[in-house]
Amino acid sequence: MKLVVTTPFEVVVESDEVAHLRAEDATGAFGILPGHADFVTVLSVSVATWRDRTGAEHHVAVRGGVLDVRTGGRIAIATREAVPGDDLERLETEVLSRFRERLAAEQAARTDSQRLYLAAIRQISRYLRPDQGPVRVREGMAEEPGGPA
Repeated sequence: MKLVVTTPFEVVVESDEVAHLRAEDATGAFGILPGHADFVTVLSVSVATWRDRTGAEHHVAVRGGVLDVRTGGRIAIATREAVPGDDLERLETEVLSRFRERLAAEQAARTDSQRLYLAAIRQISRYLRPDQGPVRVREGMAEEPGGPA
C-alpha cells in the first residue's frame, strides 16, 4: 500500500511499502490492511503507526485530520500538523517541544495584540479630549486624569 501524509504546507510522509497501518478516530483505534474497502474517517489527535514490508515500524503524530483509504491500496492523511519519527520516545519529545514553542508564540502574539489595543485606546482618547491631558489606560479601561491610580 502507499501512504501519503500531507499538511497544508508540505508532504510529510510518502511511503510505497506499507504493510499495515494503525490509526485512531473518535470511535477508537483501527487498522488498515491491503485490500481494505474504501474508507474515510476523521482522525483524532494521535499517533498513526505503520509497518513497512521489512517489518520496521514508523510513526507520525497528527493533529487531527482526515484519513482516506482508496481501492488500489492508497492511504492519504490530510492534517494541519504532522511530525514523523521512527522512535516513539524521540517523537514525544519533539512534539512536546513544538507544542511549547507554539504556545510561547501564541502568548507573545496575545501580548502584542493587547499592547496595540491599549495604544489605540490612548490615541482615541487624546483625539476625543485634547484639552483633558493624557488618559491612563489599565487593563482595557480608561481612567479620568486625576482618578484612582
